Amino acid sequence: MRATDIMTRDVITVGRDTTVAQAIRLMLDHRVSGLPVLDSDGKVVGILTEGDLLRRIETGTERHRPRWLEILMGPGRMATEYVRSHGRKVDEIMTRDLISAMQDTAIEEIVELMERRHIKRIPILQDEFLGRDSEPRRPP
Repeated sequence: MRATDIMTRDVITVGRDTTVAQAIRLMLDHRVSGLPVLDSDGKVVGILTEGDLLRRIETGTERHRPRWLEILMGPGRMATEYVRSHGRKVDEIMTRDLISAMQDTAIEEIVELMERRHIKRIPILQDEFLGRDSEPRRPP
């Protein structure tokens, strides 16, 4: 059995400039827990999942750390966390380190990949797949 035999075909997607609020509404309306993110050329550049929406100001789950810990973490880490919790566009909070597979990939390979990477969804692409760096490339 191959990915093409069981994959979802009518996938709801968003663009990089979609607001976080719009993406949340789409996820709720369509009862999905993840949305592939497309660039202006229609290429998959990331994925927005429920996990990306954790620790958000809109949901009241923003992380609050003691001041001493913030000082130890340094400004770079604090800035990154601030953008993730306050970002207004999908591009600011989506997962970029996307793992994908081709339509002809065996289900056994996909299951193994999902278990190894501890992920719940893998976009299935027709002509190219994305590596860890999210750059499209041909399969090996």
